[in-house]
Parts: sequence; structure tokens; C-alpha cells
Amino acid sequence: MSREQMKQPIRCAIYTRKSTEEGLDQEFNSLDAQRDAAEAFITSQRSEGWACLDERYDDGGFSGGNLERPAMKRLMADIEAGRIDCVVVYKVDRLSRSLLDFSRVMETFERHNVAFVSVTQQFNTASSMGRLILNVLLSFAQFEREMISERTRDKIAATRRKGK
Repeated sequence: MSREQMKQPIRCAIYTRKSTEEGLDQEFNSLDAQRDAAEAFITSQRSEGWACLDERYDDGGFSGGNLERPAMKRLMADIEAGRIDCVVVYKVDRLSRSLLDFSRVMETFERHNVAFVSVTQQFNTASSMGRLILNVLLSFAQFEREMISERTRDKIAATRRKGK
């Protein structure tokens, strides 16, 4: 029997990430804003059986350049354990800015029949067009991360040349 026939809720996990710790001590920060947007989206899908899980998967102060993040590890463990049906993020690059890492994460999602939704970038990972759009978005996210790294290296080198 399918999930629809059994009328089981679609258990949605919200993953949030912010690269720096700046502003995380504020009463309402970037992680909260991402979560609010994701919760509103899940609520809009309630008629489809979507339900938001209480567990928080928030990585504040962690780069999207790798998967070495505490909440990301918990999220992946919960997916492997069959506790999650759908992962909702504010933007694709919150999950990862590395195309290779993102591909690995998506393989895990597919293996466990976990859907992936980006609130601000609507696409369906079940279709070939959706996967193409996702890969284009990820390519740009990785490019942006590499450009930031290059600018940072250039700035440090210039500072050193000036003896500072």
C-alpha cells in the first residue's frame, strides 16, 4: 500500500545553514528566517499530507563547502534511519555549495525515497528538467563559493605584500 493509501503524513525536515556566526545571537536571525519560510511552505502543503518535524537541523557558523556540519550529520543519520520523507530548505545552497557533495547527498535522498524542496527555487527532483535546473543552480553556487575563496586569498596576499 502506498503512503497516500495509508494516509500517513509526509514527514518534513527543515535544514538551515549560515556560513558565519555573525548575527546568530540576535533574537531573530537568518536561521530563524529560513525556518519560518520553510514552515510556511510546509503549511501550504498540509492538504497534501505534509507535516513539519519538531527536530531542528540548524548549522550556524558552518560553510556549505563541505558536509562536516553537526546538523547535516544528524539529518543524514535520520534519513538513513527512515525518519524523514522530505527535506525542505530555503535555498539550494543552504544544503551544500559543493556540486560533488550535493550529488552525494541527493544519492542518499533518492536511495531512501526522500524528496527535496527549495522554498525559493521551485523545482521537482523527480523530473529530468528538475534535475537539470538543480545542477545549474548548484554549479552557480559552487562558482560563487570559489570566487569568494579566490577574493579572500587575493586580499590576504595583498595584505602580506604590504607587510601587514
